[in-house]
Amino acid sequence: MSRIGKKPIPIPDGVKVSVDGNLVRAEGPKGKLAQPLSVGMTAKVDGKVLTIARGDDSRTARALHGLCRSLVANMVHGVKDGYEKKLEIVGIGYRAQMQGKNIQLALGYSHPVIFPLPEGITAEIEKQVAVTLKGADKALLGQTAAKLRALRKPDPYKGKGIKYADEFIRRKVGKKAGAK
Repeated sequence: MSRIGKKPIPIPDGVKVSVDGNLVRAEGPKGKLAQPLSVGMTAKVDGKVLTIARGDDSRTARALHGLCRSLVANMVHGVKDGYEKKLEIVGIGYRAQMQGKNIQLALGYSHPVIFPLPEGITAEIEKQVAVTLKGADKALLGQTAAKLRALRKPDPYKGKGIKYADEFIRRKVGKKAGAK
């Protein structure tokens, strides 16, 4: 049996979880989220505990059991506390600023790049080079951070670009001048 799948999900105070067929809904201080369960999975709420069970022991059911439990647990945690990703902008003249619900970026191109934030994601910019993305949906937050980073990936020679705050960029040695 899946070790992750059989772990119960504690429901914290202030979070309301409801099961409607194969759809699990969570509502908390950070927002509302819904997660559909895979075929053959069932969810049951017992007081302050949510459990995910599988209908049979087929290979696909065993493979998806832990995944469904993790997705629902991330959803419950997200509506209670939320998630955040930090990105850093490195490079001379590279900067970001908020423009309503969009982020305007100067990334060395001939034009400013306008990045629209999806619904449910907020951004804070500190000192024009540190961007903090916050949201309740962990998957959407990660996807948004990856799209923002893809606008100017970190250069391995100079280290310029947008990188995650905890990311280490492996630097390469450039050309040797006048070596014979």
